[in-house]
This record gives sequence, C-alpha cells and structure tokens, in this order.
Amino acid sequence: MVKLVYFAWVRERMGMAEEMVELPPSVLTIADLALWLAGRDEAAALAFANPDVVRAAIDKHHVSPQTPLKGAREIAFFPPMTGG
Repeated sequence: MVKLVYFAWVRERMGMAEEMVELPPSVLTIADLALWLAGRDEAAALAFANPDVVRAAIDKHHVSPQTPLKGAREIAFFPPMTGG
C-alpha cells in the first residue's frame, strides 16, 4: 500500500486530500501512476487531464514523471508552484 496525497486544485478535482492504494504491477513510474489514476473515474480523469502540468513528490522529494515508484511510501501530486 502507498499513501497518495493531493494538494490545491488536484485535491479539489480528486474530491479528497489523501488515500491509500494498492498499485497494480503495471504501475512503475509517476507517469504510469498518473495514467492509472486518470482511468479510475471522472474526477481523477479531470485532475490528471493534463499530466504535464501536475507535479509529483515521492517521500517529500520532487521527482520527474519517469521516476520509479519502487519503495515509495508517500506520493504527492500538486500544481506548479510559484513564488517571489
């Protein structure tokens, strides 16, 4: 089981802040996970409609879409951040 955490508009579109999931064997990377999530229901399809915009972190470290999920305890998804 892995904990998925959603922030900002990703959370709003998913309709939840977090969930525990059992990942299928075919889900090996962040990109695979986003695609799998988008296929689960309409809310997730909306949240991950443009996966290039959604950012991710594994165990609180920013990662790229091709980062493997092996050993991940927590995966967070969030929109791009701005600052100044």
